[in-house]
Amino acid sequence: MKQRTVGRSGLRVSRIGLGTLTWGRETEGDDAAAQLSAFVDAGGTLVDTSPAYGGGVAQRILAELLGDVVPRDLLVLSGSAGIFPTAGGPDRVDCSRRSLLRQLDESLAELGTDHLDIWRVGIWDPTTPVHEVAAALDFAITSGKARYVAASGHAGWQLATIAGAVGHGLIATQHNYSLLDRGAEFELIPAADHHGVGFFAASPLAGGVLTGKYRNGVPNDSRGADELRSGEIEDHLTDRGARVVQAVVTAADGLGMSPLAVALAWVRDRPGVSCALAGARDLAQLTGVLAAEELELPKAIAAALDDVSA
Repeated sequence: MKQRTVGRSGLRVSRIGLGTLTWGRETEGDDAAAQLSAFVDAGGTLVDTSPAYGGGVAQRILAELLGDVVPRDLLVLSGSAGIFPTAGGPDRVDCSRRSLLRQLDESLAELGTDHLDIWRVGIWDPTTPVHEVAAALDFAITSGKARYVAASGHAGWQLATIAGAVGHGLIATQHNYSLLDRGAEFELIPAADHHGVGFFAASPLAGGVLTGKYRNGVPNDSRGADELRSGEIEDHLTDRGARVVQAVVTAADGLGMSPLAVALAWVRDRPGVSCALAGARDLAQLTGVLAAEELELPKAIAAALDDVSA
């Protein structure tokens, strides 16, 4: 798998990353182990995790696989802090220095590692001063607990604000980005580019909508049929969404590839994108993701998809 440099740093990561958001919720431990092994065998390095994923279960599953399934030093581990899962309610946000560093220590202990390669503040917290968040990020680097720091869930102005406050500099920001969700292009990606910050594209398949699986309704075993997660799917099941999906399917038919590969390749190669983070329910889905690595979209097709999704 091809590697890319993240922002203006010297860190290189695989241009397709493995997301673990579904682990513990849609993906059990054995399937997670198979995914991680196949991802590394394909040359993948960047693995995205968080103590907030799967109510905290995703990180625990990953912890069981490090060393036993894949050596820790083969991975670029990207973790986050600032969001705390709560039972039966919305996640709690706390980006105070105390909470960020406590969550970092807990993640390191759970993962059985002495550092994260990338540590992200996972959300903008309006109740915590920016200089306090920045101080926590800087301390993570000077203490050796993180090699690089980043941000996710930030708007463009928020990224610019915190990027200017972190002494060691942010290397990346992470946000949803796909043919069906191009909002990051208006402010966030330009802000990242201006500050030398790489962009990690999360949810590049729009929750699976861009694979074409919802063209004829909502499958019973899909994310769209899950009451807890159906909202993010329904937002894309519009007339515009249908036109974009049809364009992806048409392009895939012409290229002899899957719609998944076409949609993922489009995101992966957009200006400013350092890595496209794709999750998978099982090994079969991940195999389709990894197949996208071989696809280089012709310029005319990429431009057509750009136009239809604008």
